[in-house]
Amino acid sequence: MYQDEAGFGRISKLGSCWAPIGVGPHIHSHYIREFRYCYGAVDAHTGESFFLIAGGCNTEWMNAFLEELSQAYPDDYLLLVMDNAIWHKSSILKIPTNIGFAFIPPYTPEMNPIEQVWKEIRKRGFKNKAFRTLEDVMNQLQDVIQGLEKEVIKSIVNRRWTRMLFESR
Repeated sequence: MYQDEAGFGRISKLGSCWAPIGVGPHIHSHYIREFRYCYGAVDAHTGESFFLIAGGCNTEWMNAFLEELSQAYPDDYLLLVMDNAIWHKSSILKIPTNIGFAFIPPYTPEMNPIEQVWKEIRKRGFKNKAFRTLEDVMNQLQDVIQGLEKEVIKSIVNRRWTRMLFESR
């Protein structure tokens, strides 16, 4: 599974939109620095996914994510392909026995297909939106995550090069 974290908050992400000819679109926006984070893991071959909305990006939250992920897949061994965030390598990180790590080279987010899932989540639920509260952000994030079908995730992350990593020679 490919693993990563992403921030979602009240700073509006503006993008293109439709408007009648001759009418400039008006989009309400915020620049309020309030965030929550989402930990995620996706399987490029099946479209399976697991997400946890969290209060921060640190070892404590990574431990919570790993524990919940481990409990969600108790009979499987999960190899998480991830970046080199400091909390991924912390000495106090508790890695469950059914989870292992593989790290992508530093500064290569393009090698982690879950980055495209974050892009899809932002496109579906956060483009041209202003949120009154941080709770509204979390509710929207939860709704978008729940609406992601396995086939959609698979179509986003299942690339030829990801298949080659796991195919037998």
